[in-house]
Amino acid sequence: MANTVFSKILRGEIPCHKVYEDDLVLAFLDVGPLSRGHTLVIPKEPAATLDALSDESAAAIGRVLPRLCRAVKTATGCEDYNILQNNGALAHQAVFHVHFHIIPRPDSEQGLGVRWRPAPSFDHADGAALARAIAAAL
Repeated sequence: MANTVFSKILRGEIPCHKVYEDDLVLAFLDVGPLSRGHTLVIPKEPAATLDALSDESAAAIGRVLPRLCRAVKTATGCEDYNILQNNGALAHQAVFHVHFHIIPRPDSEQGLGVRWRPAPSFDHADGAALARAIAAAL
C-alpha cells in the first residue's frame, strides 16, 4: 500500500477535523472541499481501490455511511448531496486509498458538478452476455 495522505492521517502524522471514528472507519472534513461539509469516509484497512477492500471493511463503511450523510445534512442544513467514490487514475482517483466523499449540494454552483453521458444505444444481447459473465465472476 502506498504511503498516502490518508495513511498519514490514520497514523496521526497529519491532523484532520474528525467527525467519526470506530475500529474500522474514519471520517473527517475534506480540506479542499467542494462545498461546506464535504466529508471523507475511509477504511482503516489499507486498500487502494474498492475491489481490493475486505468484505468486513466494506460492510463497516456501509453501516456508517447513511448515518454520516444524515449528520452532514443536519449540520449543514443542506438536503441534497452526492456520494462519490473513484477507483483508479482514469476514474479520477487522486489518493490511492479507498475513500468516499459526502458532498453537500446547497445550490447549482456549489458541490459536485456531474455531466452524465450515456451511451447512445444499448445492445441487449451483449448486455445479457455481460450480465451472465459478471454473475459468474461472483
